[in-house]
Order: sequence, then structure tokens, then C-alpha cells
Amino acid sequence: MAGIRLHQIGQPGAQPSAATFEQPFEMLTACHERVDRMLRLLDRLCQHLDAKGHDEQAAQAARDVMRYFDLAAPDHHEDEERHVFPRLLAGNDENVKTVVRRLQQDHRDMTVNWVEAREVLRRLSEGSAPTWTGLSETDRATLARFAGLYADHIRAEEDTVYPAASALIDAPELQRMGAEMAARRTARP
Repeated sequence: MAGIRLHQIGQPGAQPSAATFEQPFEMLTACHERVDRMLRLLDRLCQHLDAKGHDEQAAQAARDVMRYFDLAAPDHHEDEERHVFPRLLAGNDENVKTVVRRLQQDHRDMTVNWVEAREVLRRLSEGSAPTWTGLSETDRATLARFAGLYADHIRAEEDTVYPAASALIDAPELQRMGAEMAARRTARP
């Protein structure tokens, strides 16, 4: 393994040039792409630890994953909870409402699981090679459980929820949604 490559991973909250807050649903989808990149980085981190052990590269990868899921992921969930889910829950499509309720539960589960996964990553980010003894089976299970929450969640949002919500939201409301999403991010210290 050549090492853990970070140069392709954007900074938390950084937006790709194609998606802007003027296109909120494209922005939400772009965030999913960043989640996927961070989860791939997490997988590469585990492979790196198995192949090379703990080093500064592993510690930096752990810090990068923590930074993303500490900052950008909660903003993304809040965007959905404020702007997407309420609109659909107020609608008449019971199938969509069922999916939304499951996604809301996923958000709660992700928050709880992040606390545990973050602790594993925190230890990796602060540890040093001479004292590192490897990932325990519990650590591996914790990281896998956290990563596993995302695949079906993202697919349900992109295939069902975003199309249903975007069909209900008119241009002025879409503009307000994007402005509020941007404002919350720029208000952060």
C-alpha cells in the first residue's frame, strides 16, 4: 500500500465547484459524495493500520475523518431535518413518510454511533506507534457499524426523498432554503 491518500479529500464543509447553495439539492447530493470519500478514507485507514501499523499518516487520517463528521455531517443532517423532511411529513404520500421517519431514526442512530466511532478515531489521532497495539475487534466493529449506517440511508434520500421534496418546493422556497443553509455555515466561529 502506498499510504493513505488525502489529497483528493476536500476539507469539511468545502463545496465542490459544481454545487452551490443556490442549488440546495445538488449541494446535499455533493455532501453524500464527501461522506462516501470519508468512509473510503476510514476503510483505507483500517487497511493502513493492518499493513503498516500506527504512524503519523494514520493519525492524520483519523483527524480528517473526525473533522468531517464533527462539522459537515451534522450540518447536512440539520439541512435535511429543517428543509426536506418536514415538507414530506406534511404531505399525503404515506410511503414517503415511512422512508422519512426511517431516515430521521438513522440520523439519531448515526449521532449515537458517531460518539463511539469518534472515540476510536480520537485514540488513533493521539496515539503513537510505540504504544499502539492495534485495532481491537470491538474497535473494528464500532467503525464498521458507523460506516454501515450510510449506504441505504444515502440511497433512500437520493432515490426517494430528494426527488419527492424537490417536486414540492418552489423556486422562492428553494432560494430561501439555500440561503439559510449557507448562513448557518458562515455563522460558525
